[in-house]
Amino acid sequence: MFAVHLLAFYVSKLKEDQIKKVDRFLYHMRLSDDTLLDLMTRFQGEMEKGLGRDTHPTACVKMLPTFVRSIPDGSEKGEFLALDLGGSKFRVLTVQVSGEGKRNVHMESQFYPTPEEIVQGSSSQLFDYVADCVADFMKTRNMTHKKLPLGLTFSFPCHQTALEEGILLSWTKKFKVRGAQDTNVVSSLSKSLKRHKDIDVDVLALVNDTVATMMTCAYDDPYCEVGVIIGTGTNACYMEDMSNIDLVEGDEGRMCINTEWGAFGEDGSLEDIRTEFDREIDLGSINPGKQLFEKMISGLYLGELVRLILLKMTKAGLLFRGEKSSVLFTKGKIETRHVAAMEKYKEGLQNTREILRELGLEPSEEDCVAVQHVCTIVSFRSANLLAAALAAILTRLRENKKLTRLRTTVGVDGTLYKTHPQYPKRLHKVVRKLVPNCDVRFLLSESGSAKGAAMVTAVAARLQAQRKLINEVLSQFQLSREHLVSVKNKMRAEMDYGLKKATQPLATVKMLPTYVCSMPDGTEKGKYLALDLGGTNFRVLLVKISSGRRSVRMYNKIFAIPLEIMQGTGEELFDHIVHCIADFLDYMGIKGASSLPLGFTFSFPCKQTGLDKGILLEWTKGFKATDCEGEDVVEMLREAIKRRNEFELDIVAVVNDTVGTMMTCGYEDPDCEIGLIAGTGSNVCYMEEMSNIELVDGDEGKMCINTEWGGFGDNGCLDEIRTQYDVEVDEGSLNPGKQRYEKMTSGMYLGEIVRQILIDLTKHGLLFRGKISERLRTRGIFETKFLSQIESDRLALLQVRRILQQLGLDSTCDDSIVVKEVCGAVSRRAAQLCGAGLAAIVEKRREDRKAERLKITVGVDGTLFKLHPHFSRILRETVKDLAPQCDVTFMLSEDGSGKGAALITAVAKRLQLRKDN
Repeated sequence: MFAVHLLAFYVSKLKEDQIKKVDRFLYHMRLSDDTLLDLMTRFQGEMEKGLGRDTHPTACVKMLPTFVRSIPDGSEKGEFLALDLGGSKFRVLTVQVSGEGKRNVHMESQFYPTPEEIVQGSSSQLFDYVADCVADFMKTRNMTHKKLPLGLTFSFPCHQTALEEGILLSWTKKFKVRGAQDTNVVSSLSKSLKRHKDIDVDVLALVNDTVATMMTCAYDDPYCEVGVIIGTGTNACYMEDMSNIDLVEGDEGRMCINTEWGAFGEDGSLEDIRTEFDREIDLGSINPGKQLFEKMISGLYLGELVRLILLKMTKAGLLFRGEKSSVLFTKGKIETRHVAAMEKYKEGLQNTREILRELGLEPSEEDCVAVQHVCTIVSFRSANLLAAALAAILTRLRENKKLTRLRTTVGVDGTLYKTHPQYPKRLHKVVRKLVPNCDVRFLLSESGSAKGAAMVTAVAARLQAQRKLINEVLSQFQLSREHLVSVKNKMRAEMDYGLKKATQPLATVKMLPTYVCSMPDGTEKGKYLALDLGGTNFRVLLVKISSGRRSVRMYNKIFAIPLEIMQGTGEELFDHIVHCIADFLDYMGIKGASSLPLGFTFSFPCKQTGLDKGILLEWTKGFKATDCEGEDVVEMLREAIKRRNEFELDIVAVVNDTVGTMMTCGYEDPDCEIGLIAGTGSNVCYMEEMSNIELVDGDEGKMCINTEWGGFGDNGCLDEIRTQYDVEVDEGSLNPGKQRYEKMTSGMYLGEIVRQILIDLTKHGLLFRGKISERLRTRGIFETKFLSQIESDRLALLQVRRILQQLGLDSTCDDSIVVKEVCGAVSRRAAQLCGAGLAAIVEKRREDRKAERLKITVGVDGTLFKLHPHFSRILRETVKDLAPQCDVTFMLSEDGSGKGAALITAVAKRLQLRKDN
């Protein structure tokens, strides 16, 4: 028993001594955690250089755009050919992909050799040979009658300018084909394929083997957004945000970047960790000074690294008793498969002994232990280096997504990863140690990169078909200049109808006189109450105006109008308004004050017969209170004040919010004589010549006209530009057939139009994986604020996804791009329509003044104009284009229409005082 323990101790001590001996000899090949973290940082810097337009030419890590913009979503279908060219043999496949989310792929393939004379020959020889093999493959499977798209996996660095275009930058591995570098390999292959008149093949996609690996794994796992090859060569790709890729136009979405990380270190940045053995490997290669990172990692070089180390150790008398063997002097005698066999968990030492003997060596037990440990250090260093670069990519993904923790999958292929017994677990362990804030799954690509080429082709075909359908839908919202001129002319005609006594009853633009006949002149002064009712919030204000200094101080309080009040009885609504006034007077401590003049901003269509008389024509914006339409709202307010019997108020004026906006801006700018609301609702008012207003007696001076242009188109004159989505929104509204122009231009409806489009696109399988969620079925979920946020130029697609997720819509990155496009098309049309209508008004003012050129200011209020990132710009551009002889200034109303109501009241009091005197 003692003898057994003694033997075990001896073996253990023997191993320990040999391991220490090798560790000392290969000290520089052992990489500390700090060194790996430093390498991560260096690689991140190289990635940045490769992505930058100015730094890309000098970057070693080229970060090549692949024009692969999407991973599979499971809906791909069809039959595709695939070619996998990049090693000692290549493969031709037919790939049958089933759709409808089944994720089912059927493949048939055949391998063809790549003879030495082909890989060392001319470009035409290579591609003619490949085309011959494709033709042979199709003939043997009776496929010559089919027209098939082909995806080419081409495992060499290419500069791509499109998915089906790739300029070969350099050969790697053992390829040295003449005349191919700096040429388009897809064109070369297509030209060779065309020689075969009996087959019809269209090359749709050029893919790197790394990209193909990612796409293969992404078909099975949607979280896969990184691909790594660890085989004869090594490389990685990942999905990068378009906004970070300077080399490609566009900021929307993502694109797969082929890092070509094998060249990392060609600028000398890895010299501190390269060893004499790495330098010797490089000098003896067919591309000295190139692919330095790859030469420290990949299967083509690991066996040779081991040979060079063993040779030097033998020369130093540390192995094989110092006896040199011709095998150790022969390049390529030790291969990576030998390294893998020698590192097997249990039989590794036995394998080592057998392999060394096969190579003509007579190893001792100590030699076998030492050689095995050399293999371990070389392959462990490979895994460490690869882990550092991969950790840099994962960190970039996490930071791009602004996540504290990332869940992702890395698709992996390559013989080193597949056949080396220790490599995967070493790699996984180091990656997880370097990026503890990433939950990483490693998924082995079982079907090879050729399947990935077919998947890229299938995705490209799907996106092409989807894009065609999406463009067809969105083209309905694209208005030509002829359309906009027509809208302007029709608006002008409707305005003229509305101003004439004979045609006004039939006009859709009602052109309601407001009895506001003067703008502020700066002499107004005093205290005024103002009410502002036009949405779900109701505001009461106290406005103090100082004479001469154009100084206004305001105090206000906002009150909610519950839905049951909005849609209850008129008496309940006005009692609620008076209750809010009482609350405000208490709040301000002025309930007992003498009767204050009051201006009432009432943002609904009214027919006025005086400044303080307004008959409600119809409710809009969701209000449905009964017994109000056809009634004087000022009288209803006065009756409610009497019922409360707590205070008296002098109601001087009832005004539309649009008029209030114009008056607020007119107080600051004498050129302001148009008011525009572009918010929940849409409306315009302007100062019209009294001589043109047949509905009111008198020809002298001007009067503000409340156009109530929201009803424009109710007679069908806009039907040629209305879409099925406008019709659906209209039919589902509280007032079908009414306010058609407003329903195409205002914030209350734009989100609903978007929702209807999204439902239609989802039904066609173009969004949300074809599943219409309950949230998407919910009317009103798309508020204007979401459109404004989604269309923000500063908002990354990831944030768009978060907004959609808040709305209960589980979107992909591609979904987010489409949703943003839909929002943009709907809001752009709204701004253009609004601009065309406004152009009709400013042109009318110019003609009425008989001016060759008009300078005029438009006072504007409303959340759509204020908060939407593009609405105001498009509106301005449209007005400028359609009214080129008008210099239009847009002035934002900072204080809202409540201040305007107080100013109208103040102007009325000033005019009354002047009249009385």
